[in-house]
Amino acid sequence: MTIETIACPACGKPPGVCICDRVGKVATQLRVVILQHPQEDDALLGTAKLVEVTLPKAEVRVGLSWASLDHAIGGRNADRERWAVLAVAKLPVPVPEEARNEPVVVIDRKGRLRDLKRHGLEGIIVLDGTWSQAKTLWWRNAWLLKLPRVVLKPREPSMYGRLRKEPRKEWVSTLEAIGDVLPALGEPEAVRTSLRRLLRTLLQRARDQATIAP
Repeated sequence: MTIETIACPACGKPPGVCICDRVGKVATQLRVVILQHPQEDDALLGTAKLVEVTLPKAEVRVGLSWASLDHAIGGRNADRERWAVLAVAKLPVPVPEEARNEPVVVIDRKGRLRDLKRHGLEGIIVLDGTWSQAKTLWWRNAWLLKLPRVVLKPREPSMYGRLRKEPRKEWVSTLEAIGDVLPALGEPEAVRTSLRRLLRTLLQRARDQATIAP
């Protein structure tokens, strides 16, 4: 599916699919830094920019490698124990037996569980791109190995349906993953509601454009 147009500078979507009129911003305590592979080119259905326009504390950074956590988040003297990388299903992470049925868990570098209500995090790092691109980001940024990890079992299958097939049925988009994780870490459920509403609008407009395109 292709729609050849100039993208909106705010949401990155082409006219007819632009969702800026439906953005409902939701404040969060946690920062969200999305590290996007430079070859991630799904301008129509990609979701990283949707997260950025919805959450004031979210930002997308494009690149292949960053020298350190400080470099990646644009800060100084960041505490590695207060930043976690969202692993989802892209990267296998051993989960303690007692937590394998939990939808979201936080695991420190030694494999110990953190209490979700007292996780102590300042922000999360999310890798954005195809599954192979996400793995490339992981292996090119060795400092990620020193961070706690957030492991997610999505609440629902991906909303993409037939518009974009995921490699496995339990894998979801960047937006859907963030929408599931943040409420589990104490953010309001409105985060998930707003993000999913925006994605639902995007997908419907993409379908409409495909229907009326010559």
